[in-house]
Amino acid sequence: MIESVRMLLPRIRAAADEIERARRVPLELVHALADAGVFRLCVPQALGGEEAHPGRLVEVIETIASADGSAGWCAMIGATSGIVSAYLPDDVAREIYGTDPRVVTGGVYAPSGKAVPEAEGYRVSGRWPFASGSEHCAWLMGGCLVRDGDAPRARMMLFPAADAQIIDTWTVAGLRGTGSHDMAVDDLFVPAERSVSLTADRPRAGGALYAFPVFGLLASGIAAVALGIARAAIDELIRLAATKTPQGSRRSLAERGVVQAQVAEAEALARGGRALLADAIGDAWLAAEATGEIATPQRAALRLAATHATSSAARATDLMYNAAGGTSVYATSPLQRCFRDVHVATQHAMVAPATLELAGRILLGLDTDTTQL
Repeated sequence: MIESVRMLLPRIRAAADEIERARRVPLELVHALADAGVFRLCVPQALGGEEAHPGRLVEVIETIASADGSAGWCAMIGATSGIVSAYLPDDVAREIYGTDPRVVTGGVYAPSGKAVPEAEGYRVSGRWPFASGSEHCAWLMGGCLVRDGDAPRARMMLFPAADAQIIDTWTVAGLRGTGSHDMAVDDLFVPAERSVSLTADRPRAGGALYAFPVFGLLASGIAAVALGIARAAIDELIRLAATKTPQGSRRSLAERGVVQAQVAEAEALARGGRALLADAIGDAWLAAEATGEIATPQRAALRLAATHATSSAARATDLMYNAAGGTSVYATSPLQRCFRDVHVATQHAMVAPATLELAGRILLGLDTDTTQL
């Protein structure tokens, strides 16, 4: 798969301006990514999926994001959304994931909707922001609070994309090409078998991948996007440094000591963030293979590594943006897009500073609500 993805990189780079202008990834590129198997990375092998090691997920997503951050983000959302297939009844999972190899799913985990139980299902209404890639999805999912007399409980509802309204709200600073508009449904009936709880339900599929915490997997995917953007920024600065001579200087950018230090620091930040993430994923995978369980300290380490990799990637990108001087501010410079894109990625709740507090509490041995791990 990774070789198939690398072959797509020239096409993705060539489409970068179109992705930015249209605020979505072209459908032909979505199909190419689907044909490469990207959106089936987390789907069980029994359904024709890859059921891939999370390290492979990170590698694939980082590679795509190195060509275009928005394409990497949409690939990440489509790939990680496939984990829901492991929680669905077999017949429903096959209906959604087992018939069309190009099917893409997406949606929003946050419980911004409401679901009222009724015979054999739920009556669902809600509006969810940040529905990345929703315009090329066949199925969407929205987190809801179910109210049935007891304390509200969160549950994901799956429905055909045609049943949802996409509301154009995605006018933003970065990751513009992700098409992360709002989506909404009103009084939609969702059969009970098309609903899951990613925190209370146990996956129906076996295998080490499905012992992985869903939020940790999503956070790792976000970190992979940020690392890919950082790689693009470092490569662009190196290319620029060989040809640019700053005004008033006789030396190229590459010959300036401060730039040499900035490139070295950025490279260390990106590689260090990736190495810590790979280490945490590897430890968690060994536990999942051995026991089918990942202990709380390992889950915390996974979230910590994902947040650290994301923030390290952002710092590396900032260094490259600053090193390029005035060149960075022009719309024609890939560095300004890298700068904008990576700082939108850092705003996601899965890698926000609050996750450091969560990991820190566990490291300090304090009582902690681990639901979000």
